[in-house]
Amino acid sequence: MSGEHMQIGEVAARTELSLRTIRHYEETGLVIPSARSQGGFRLYTDADVSRLMVIRRMKPLGFTLEQMRDLLQATDRLDSADALDADEREILMGRIRDYQQAAADQVDKLRVQLARAEEFAADLTTRLRPSGAARP
Repeated sequence: MSGEHMQIGEVAARTELSLRTIRHYEETGLVIPSARSQGGFRLYTDADVSRLMVIRRMKPLGFTLEQMRDLLQATDRLDSADALDADEREILMGRIRDYQQAAADQVDKLRVQLARAEEFAADLTTRLRPSGAARP
């Protein structure tokens, strides 16, 4: 679909984000529609969808809107056609490494939380068994 534009409803379906959430990200400057139709409808590209997916993946890991903006600015700069000197490139890569480490740390914390939640659910399932039933 490269080069084609999508309306916000299709973007919402592809990203599993609500229209309200997409509009909120637009209002905060995280994602700006690439174009507008003659009727004023927001039009998005695959690149816009990819950007929304980055945001969608960062949100449950507890990243703030400002952190999302910072990471997107770093990746935008790295992906731009503008030449980067070695120092600027290393600074940007360092920022991305910091976000990668923060994401990995948060994933580890979520794994612990999930394990505890699964233990709790299993305990409740055991309690719901008839008193005469065999226990594992």
